[in-house]
Amino acid sequence: MYTAPPNTDVLLAQAETEDLYLKLIEQINKDFNLANEAIDFPLSTSPTELKVQMHEKIYRLIQYKFAEYLNLLYVIDVPEDQIKKLDGSDLVALSEQVSFLILKREWMKVWFRNRF
Repeated sequence: MYTAPPNTDVLLAQAETEDLYLKLIEQINKDFNLANEAIDFPLSTSPTELKVQMHEKIYRLIQYKFAEYLNLLYVIDVPEDQIKKLDGSDLVALSEQVSFLILKREWMKVWFRNRF
């Protein structure tokens, strides 16, 4: 049974524990490239680096390329209702929360593909 992880650190630890971390990186790279937002995390990227770089990328997209940011959310299929619940008053906090939603959705894809 799939249960969504409560935060990014738990999600990344779970991915490593289940030996699906590399597949998670591949899925992230694939979906970002499908949205024409080239990102190429090497498979050697540590979970901490992934978390930081993802946060920075989302921050820059929200700040400077909002239409591309929205397209990325659409391509990854992040639920719109979850995005609408976020508080947009602090851009740094918002980009961290959105990064988690993206990672959570990507992890769900990888987890289900591995199970079924």
